[in-house]
Amino acid sequence: MSADLILTGAVVRTADRAQPTAEALAVADGRVLAVGTAAEVLAHRGPETVVRELDGGAVYPGFVDVHNHHAVAGVTDLFELSFSVALSLDEILDRVRAHAETLPEGAWVTGGSWASTLMDELNTTSARLRLDEASGGRPVMLSDDSHHNRWVNSRALHLAGIAKDSIPGEGVTLLDAADGEPSGVLLEAAGIRVAKAHAEAGGLTPEQHRQASARGVELLNGYGVTAFQDAAVSIDILGALKSLDDAGDLNAWVVSSITINDEIFGYELVGHPLIERGEEFRSAHHRPDFVKIFLDGVPPARTALFLDPYLPDDVHGAHFHGTTTMDFDELYDWLHAVAQRGLGAKVHVTGDGSARLLIDVVERLRGEGFTDTKVQMAHGQFLAGDDLERLVRLGISADISPFLWFPGVIPDALAAVLGDRAYHSQPNRSIVDAGGLVAGGSDWPVSESPNPFEGMQGLITRADPLHRAPGTLWPEQALTPTEALEAFTINGARAMGVDDVTGSLEPGKSADFVIVDRDFVAGDPEQIIDTEIRETWFAGRQVYAAAPTGR
Repeated sequence: MSADLILTGAVVRTADRAQPTAEALAVADGRVLAVGTAAEVLAHRGPETVVRELDGGAVYPGFVDVHNHHAVAGVTDLFELSFSVALSLDEILDRVRAHAETLPEGAWVTGGSWASTLMDELNTTSARLRLDEASGGRPVMLSDDSHHNRWVNSRALHLAGIAKDSIPGEGVTLLDAADGEPSGVLLEAAGIRVAKAHAEAGGLTPEQHRQASARGVELLNGYGVTAFQDAAVSIDILGALKSLDDAGDLNAWVVSSITINDEIFGYELVGHPLIERGEEFRSAHHRPDFVKIFLDGVPPARTALFLDPYLPDDVHGAHFHGTTTMDFDELYDWLHAVAQRGLGAKVHVTGDGSARLLIDVVERLRGEGFTDTKVQMAHGQFLAGDDLERLVRLGISADISPFLWFPGVIPDALAAVLGDRAYHSQPNRSIVDAGGLVAGGSDWPVSESPNPFEGMQGLITRADPLHRAPGTLWPEQALTPTEALEAFTINGARAMGVDDVTGSLEPGKSADFVIVDRDFVAGDPEQIIDTEIRETWFAGRQVYAAAPTGR
């Protein structure tokens, strides 16, 4: 069979341990035709074959992001105010003021993300009133760096019906200690009322949802990502992905996680009703094969369960451990029902107590014969006792996301409530050494960028690739360059259940690959972040090309 395209002149790293490197790659009909020596691959040259000499650099499998929120990121990029977590309160207010001036009267100001380390500063009536002034009276809803918590202004509280005498029963509504009024900081599900008020004011149209999904995929392609798992979808996101794929415009393999319990988004349809509709949206490149369960919240808000208590504070005292959204029986019922349907489960876990609960439930499921049900522990930064060994033995994939394996704003926020425990998180080396599956995810837009090179350099050095924070985080847990590449390629594909079609460069698989300017695996680990994506290809089609440099 003749190839449509042959690439030579660069190292080809396949993420296939049976043949980890090659000299050349051949593509035909959107699939990998051959990998091997230049002579072996050039034997597939035909009269119409395009042969490209790359003159150095490397070819990698298209990157796989096991955990992101592509549509949320697309909405932010197209329709919302976006700002860095490094901004101070004054700087955020300046951004809000400038953005609000571009909007009509009454329009919502939405976006993010503010650093969770600012929570105490935002948790006052005076800060809320400053937000009122900056917005010119428009309702405001801004997410934090975890996208679990919101800071809103007085107008948004009013539209959501939240007041001193009308506090949501779900989540945590923080009150100003001085006057007892809602400060505007809403933790977890407490913000859903505001999200629904925003939706009732107009929200997004189906076409805007489609545009947001398309923009999210476009941005991911620019970082070399050709497969990803959206970690919590709505029916609008499912519809957008199906629409894009049916039109031939979905340039990635997408696995959707159907939202079971909505602790933060305010989706109209969740749980069994959404599961029942999932198959309507299956298409050639879109697989609604997982569910998403939020088992806890996030440690900076003290909404995750830990075996040992949080550091003392005035609100929770000295013996507060946090909590989970479900007990053993409820979590078992959900996972059992999901397993019976042949679906996998991505379970949000950020505390070691929540991790143990999930592991206990999966152990029961495995004992009942559900040995093939895919379960991902999403985040899972903290594992206690023998839980790491149990995680591996039970075949639970470690969805490590976002990029928290090096110092930064979120690790600092963890340390503020956990103390020294925060500096012993993300035991990736130990999981790999025990034979477990570590799959890389960005949790974008929780991570400001979905750049896999940032994640991979951090996995290898345990230091911030962008030098925003000094030092390292538990460097003994570092991975090798090859292991880091596998985490963001074949491991992610296996965790998602798409390794039959992507994740490695093997004959018969989809021709999903990236062409880069250097082989970081053999280079300086401190310079991985400088690797440039020259081209991204999906199913044998170029879906991204870097702008010419003028050289």
